[in-house]
Amino acid sequence: MGKKGDLSNFERDMVVGARRAILSISQSSQLLGFSRTTISKVYKEWCEKGKTSSMRQSCVRKCLVDARGQRRMGRLIQADRRATLTEITTRYNRGVQQSICEAKTCTTLRQMGYNRRRPHRVPLISTTNRKKRLQFARAHQNWTVEDWKNVAWSDESRFLLRHSDGRVRIWRKQNENMDPSCLVTTVQAGGGGVMVWGMFSWHTLGPLVPIGHCLNATACLSIVSDHVHPFMTTMYPSSDGYFQQDNAPCHKARIISNWFLEHDNEFTVLKWPPQSPDLNPIYHLWDVVERELRALDVHPTNLHQLQDAILSIWANISKECFQHLVESMPCRIKADLKAKGGQT
Repeated sequence: MGKKGDLSNFERDMVVGARRAILSISQSSQLLGFSRTTISKVYKEWCEKGKTSSMRQSCVRKCLVDARGQRRMGRLIQADRRATLTEITTRYNRGVQQSICEAKTCTTLRQMGYNRRRPHRVPLISTTNRKKRLQFARAHQNWTVEDWKNVAWSDESRFLLRHSDGRVRIWRKQNENMDPSCLVTTVQAGGGGVMVWGMFSWHTLGPLVPIGHCLNATACLSIVSDHVHPFMTTMYPSSDGYFQQDNAPCHKARIISNWFLEHDNEFTVLKWPPQSPDLNPIYHLWDVVERELRALDVHPTNLHQLQDAILSIWANISKECFQHLVESMPCRIKADLKAKGGQT
């Protein structure tokens, strides 16, 4: 049987009519199918207050943050993305008559689609470099995927033997903070690492070269002459290829520039804007290698094993993976244009 607050106005009128027709509570209950308690309360409410309409629908908790308040809270977020929940609540309560608590602020922000997230790390782009990025995007906005297939991408990266991932989360109780199973050990400088230089194009993966020490101009010249030159002449025999490299000091050394000038009839060095890792698809390949290293069942215990694992992972990157990255270049250029040379 329904509760008193669940009855419609018509059903309440039937209860009152039955009682006024001198039917007992039991008789009214059998006739209408409601409980004796419901019959008694509805009729008593009518006798005392003279009404049969249900006020249950109007007993809704008042919204402390309406649409106007949400817009105001959104402006506070836009003004200071790093503000804590306490700071947002304090600033919001300064201009309202009815203040809210931090829990209500948190609930409102979640309803608005806001969540606390780590900021995405991007390079610092100066005004000058932003203009150069925008100029590069404008100069290549009409390049098609076929044009980008003629570019060979290169970069160097370092992989640590041991790394501490700040994104790792564990389940523990309050007093288990020093339990061995709840600890992540660290070593200085990540326990050493392996630096590699690699290149690829839409057609194939290029060589991945381990670098024993720092990458200086001499080492860079050796890589260019021993690996870049054979790759470019083989993949682009018609001399229509472009070689991409970033603006690291070793890449801009005089001996490197002179070497490229001597071979400018074989391929072209793509003029690359500074602070633009987001435009270079090889960075996604480094991410693939890093994720595969972490997913290994048996992790490397020394630098030699680490180097072998990196070379193996690189050699097994699927063709669909790196081809898709090159095919995304028109979208990257559009994103750079939309950001007017800013971070994408």
